[in-house]
Amino acid sequence: MQTARGASLNPSDDDGPESAGPVGPAPRRRRRIGFFALVLIAVYVVDLVTKIVAVDRLEGRPPVEVVPGVLELTLIRNPGAAFGMATGFTIVLSAIAIVVCVVVAVVARRLRSTVWALALGLLLGGALGNLTDRMFRAPGPLRGHVIDFLALPNWPVFNIADSSIVVAACLVALQSFRGIGVDGEKVVDDEPRKRSRRRAATADTDADGTADPAPTKDRTE
Repeated sequence: MQTARGASLNPSDDDGPESAGPVGPAPRRRRRIGFFALVLIAVYVVDLVTKIVAVDRLEGRPPVEVVPGVLELTLIRNPGAAFGMATGFTIVLSAIAIVVCVVVAVVARRLRSTVWALALGLLLGGALGNLTDRMFRAPGPLRGHVIDFLALPNWPVFNIADSSIVVAACLVALQSFRGIGVDGEKVVDDEPRKRSRRRAATADTDADGTADPAPTKDRTE
């Protein structure tokens, strides 16, 4: 049967629910996972290269002003979390980063949303970037100091990985607010439906309990 003119055969919303059609769930999932991997690799490589260049060009030198009054480059070695927080918990932060990487990698297997693929790619790329510093930089594995070199006015020095993690957190919050899961499905609150079913069941029970008994035949002889 011929479809109506102008009708779309495929869903256009990447974050909408799955529907049957020529493009099934498996190819769609592979595309999202591929996009996730591309974002992950890009963030990790950019973070790694910029840190190498920062150590080579900035160590032992005064800050370099890039945009006067807005951005300058200055090298610090940070034993804590993003933006210089929790400096006394390097090993704990390393362990948390490892857990986060594993969880994100597992969740990413269910990706069917482009926005979630971007968010998780940014998150995992940033987490791996800083974890690499903690594993391979001085003073030793799990205790290594993270390279930070981007400085804004009245803001802690940070790096590309920190920025990626912050953007990822914003995207996760956006998708959670929209009610879109990593599989691209709309998360529906089932509680109203459950309450409706309970009320219906209660009404049926009350009806059965108050119904008039069936008439019986008078067997008096």
